[in-house]
Amino acid sequence: MPTMPDPQAAASVELAYEHFTVMLETTRRFAGVTGVNIDGTRLVQVPRDDRWVFDDRIPEELQAGPEVYADNDLDRGHLVRRNDPVWGEPAEAARANTDTFRFTNAAPQASGFNQSRELWLGLEDHVLEHARVHELKLSVFTGPVLADDDPPYRGIRIPLRFWKVEAWHDGTGLATTGFVVDQSPLVDVDKLPRELGAVPPLGPFRTFQVRIADIVALTGLSMPDLVAAEHLPRGVEGWRAIESPEDILV
Repeated sequence: MPTMPDPQAAASVELAYEHFTVMLETTRRFAGVTGVNIDGTRLVQVPRDDRWVFDDRIPEELQAGPEVYADNDLDRGHLVRRNDPVWGEPAEAARANTDTFRFTNAAPQASGFNQSRELWLGLEDHVLEHARVHELKLSVFTGPVLADDDPPYRGIRIPLRFWKVEAWHDGTGLATTGFVVDQSPLVDVDKLPRELGAVPPLGPFRTFQVRIADIVALTGLSMPDLVAAEHLPRGVEGWRAIESPEDILV
């Protein structure tokens, strides 16, 4: 599990759920890091339940709740995707499904970003389908880039970029790859709550495959084992623009 830098670490609370963990950054009021285990051999389908609730283990004022998402075009974006931890026995899978609908597992995402198959949702679909088809066990770490200049809105600051790291066993040992997805062109807090900025044409600048070390530099997180297991070829430098799953190097 990546660890957060001070002072974020000092303001963080670790929350264990079914098949995933959230490190809640209480100053920003949503997760700084999440980690989920996916068992591609045991994935199941359960009915979706869109009832978001507070985690009663911590005070509600430390969680970005429904007031952030009311009467605007912001989605409660799952950091741990709903389907990822939903595997195992029926009761186990049902708990995992319900657990993902905690406000501690949400971050404000522009609806055009959260629902677009070319952006965040498309990347998450690719990860899950890869695990299902190849019957893999994956660990996926996700979080927002918590920047000091994130735009303020209703008592929080909206993250403009998100990162994701996939980890799996490639037959010889641990392998990892990382991504950064950018929603900044979609977010204009001056136009909330009426609307978000006009959705720009989807382009390659939106989604990037990056080295894990670049995610560390961007976020200040510590994840030495994941950096050491980087799967991108050594000759690949910079941020690789991703327009479709076929562009992903694994």
